[in-house]
Amino acid sequence: MDTAPGAGLQLQQLPPPSSATSVSVSEGSFSYKENLIGALLAIFGHLVVSIALNLQKYCHIRLAGAKDTRAYFKTKTWWLGLFLMLLGELGVFASYAFAPLSLIVPLSAVSVIASAIIGIIFIKEKWKPKDFLRRYILSFVGCGLAVVGTYLLVTFAPNSHEKMTGENITRHLVSWPFLLYMLVEIVLFCLLLYFYKEKNANNIVVILLLVALLGSMTVVTVKAVAGMLVLSIQGNLQLDYPIFYVMFVCMVATAVYQAAFLSQASQIYDSSLIASVGYILSTTVAITAGAIFYLDFVGEDVLHICMFALGCLIAFLGVFLITRNRKKAVPFEPYISMDAMPGMQNMHDKGMTVQPDLKASFSYGALENNDNISEIYAPATLPVMQEEHSSRSTPGVPYRVLEHSKKE
Repeated sequence: MDTAPGAGLQLQQLPPPSSATSVSVSEGSFSYKENLIGALLAIFGHLVVSIALNLQKYCHIRLAGAKDTRAYFKTKTWWLGLFLMLLGELGVFASYAFAPLSLIVPLSAVSVIASAIIGIIFIKEKWKPKDFLRRYILSFVGCGLAVVGTYLLVTFAPNSHEKMTGENITRHLVSWPFLLYMLVEIVLFCLLLYFYKEKNANNIVVILLLVALLGSMTVVTVKAVAGMLVLSIQGNLQLDYPIFYVMFVCMVATAVYQAAFLSQASQIYDSSLIASVGYILSTTVAITAGAIFYLDFVGEDVLHICMFALGCLIAFLGVFLITRNRKKAVPFEPYISMDAMPGMQNMHDKGMTVQPDLKASFSYGALENNDNISEIYAPATLPVMQEEHSSRSTPGVPYRVLEHSKKE
């Protein structure tokens, strides 16, 4: 059988598989494994923190009527919650050393999902199946959307991995894109702080945007500190670089001020509203900071970036629906209970409050300023009776009755 001339030569001249191709494939699989390790650590950490917070909340509710305000220190449940909280925070901290910042930050939606599920399981009231579905349908839909968004985030997360050495962090810190970003963030932070402090702009977006700007610097420094610690444990010591201590101080300072602004927001707004708006703002700003500082999306194709953004939007919607369905706290009404008066008969047996039906802002027993109320609602003035002191009583200075006029 005739064969084409040179066929054997062509087969012999085929080049062997390129070593660069095999190295790139191995690096890709290694980066995916690192992403998976970081994502699992973050999910585990947020889940454990959510369980810890619910355990401590359960302990506080059980001991709400105790005479000792610190009785929860003596319970094993509270200490177990504290241990689980530290364990969860350690897992979240370690996750930044393995996966890109843009992947770890949105996974905080896991804590919202876990809190919603734990709240439904341990609810302490009777319900019918129809009422249950009607009441918690938004929570179920929100949990499903958050899970879908989390899956897209993990699947299409950026695969940029760089060793967190002192030289690399210093190079990123003095790069012109990050310096420009820091300039814009500082100007925006100062403007928001001015309106919040001087103009009393207590809008929730203003307060939580301050938290988000501080939080973006917190996560950037956390990734740097965690990465340098992991390299030091592996044998490549990074603790002798001054940039490590600069990042550590910035991490602690921004975390402290972030907690302070969150505490101020919790005194004005509902916790569910803070959770949803804070998650959306903090995640958006943190992903932007990570993309500029660590160049997370450099080299990624458009499809992966679009699918990652879609996962973020779906997770945002899921968290919003979960927190939207929570009960709002009943505002405190500053009325004086009639039962608290000595010698007063109980008048709340049927659950009815003893308050006059007035259309004005004044109501009997309210802790309000009544200077502008008309005279018909003014309290009656008791006559001052002068008592004669008998000779049996011990001599002393008689009591002096001071009469206050309404003008005072």
